[in-house]
Amino acid sequence: MTKPDRDRYSWCMVEPGQPLERTEGAARTPEPGEVLIEIAGCGVCHTDIGFLDGHVPTRGGLPLVLGHEISGTVLEAGDGATEWIGSDVLVPAVIACGACEPCAAGLPNVCSNQKLPGNNLDGGFATHVTVPATGLSVIENVPAGYELADLSVVADAVTTPLQAVTRAEVTEGDFVVVIGAGGIGTFAAQIAAARGATVVVVDIEASRLAPLLDHGAAAAVNATGLSAFDVRQQVREHASSLGASRIGWKIFECSGTPSGQETAYGLLVPAATLSIVGFTPHKVTIRLSNLMAFDARAIGNWGCAPDLYPDAIELVTSGQIQLLPFTRKVPMSEIATVLDEARQGSDPRRPILIP
Repeated sequence: MTKPDRDRYSWCMVEPGQPLERTEGAARTPEPGEVLIEIAGCGVCHTDIGFLDGHVPTRGGLPLVLGHEISGTVLEAGDGATEWIGSDVLVPAVIACGACEPCAAGLPNVCSNQKLPGNNLDGGFATHVTVPATGLSVIENVPAGYELADLSVVADAVTTPLQAVTRAEVTEGDFVVVIGAGGIGTFAAQIAAARGATVVVVDIEASRLAPLLDHGAAAAVNATGLSAFDVRQQVREHASSLGASRIGWKIFECSGTPSGQETAYGLLVPAATLSIVGFTPHKVTIRLSNLMAFDARAIGNWGCAPDLYPDAIELVTSGQIQLLPFTRKVPMSEIATVLDEARQGSDPRRPILIP
């Protein structure tokens, strides 16, 4: 049964650089192929901060409800989607149409008509949201100690690095370096370790590195005050002490910073694979010929294909990766404080807003 409209609200971005504004009222009625979801939780990503502060433009017009890591329960559905009513679901951060040329070619990540909650349609900083049913994943068997809201971050923070790790073909015995132990890198490290890799994480915050030493990372490098050369030397020392191969490293740039990207590129070794997972609007200076010289490859990573979402959920429900040490639930009424804390990086855990 749906809640009355007076109990529904959203936090809208009206203008970049300005505080979000609370708007009363319900999400719109779902059209054919759409569902209306009562939100259990919505994770806060640094991309949301980029939108809000005007550093990254949204694809859709304003006002816009941000938030693209959404878990919740389907309350209503339009024609062709009624089978979803009553299901606990995860909403994909990138919703492919399933009908365009890229989708038909098996390339949903570059769908010509993709829709992104919190970017070109309203997202999850709200009590309810209406989205296409395409790509929804059912969440069953929520693990003991978890709530449905806790799994919201799977929609981006887990699925995105899962796709990167999968594309890089990480397997037993690989040596993996994760640059940036934030919301994405935290789970990249855990997923790679679950695949049997030896993982070293690099970050400038000790508070982010320490928990990963108990959750997948074999070693950590605090890059504070270090040059890219110094970081490379420390990583090489760890590789040697851990008995890792000197070739074929799998490197994941998850910081989304120019320095992180330059550091990651500088870690190339023969037959290495470099995955760019983090985003920055800023340019970096690299010698592209290193890819040729090392016979290495570089892979971009936009979102996650919908067929990997069930695998991401399974990683959590099976206990192969842990969310709770790296997330925190906060009432949505405290959204302004949460966004400020995210800007400042005062708490390394990924916040989940609870309506």
